[in-house]
Amino acid sequence: MKMKRLIALATLALVLAGPATAECYADYKAKRDEPLQLHYGVAQVSDANCSPGAAEGELAPRLAADGWTLLTVLSTFGPEGLEERKASAGEFFLRY
Repeated sequence: MKMKRLIALATLALVLAGPATAECYADYKAKRDEPLQLHYGVAQVSDANCSPGAAEGELAPRLAADGWTLLTVLSTFGPEGLEERKASAGEFFLRY
């Protein structure tokens, strides 16, 4: 009887844990030189990098691959903050 209960609890825990994936986003500022260009953007980052400092390490190489230099990560946030930043980010909304 104890074994059945243990298996049922373990199964329930796995089912509940499966869809519980958090989403993390960062808003940032970046630049290009010659000629100077600046942009504000929003990018998805991994849950493991959901702090401004950790997000910098993930975003800098992505931006550099396209010739941009990351200046700063302003903040990290969940999906609830996406809509309010969409217009400001324009073409750089979820681009990187």
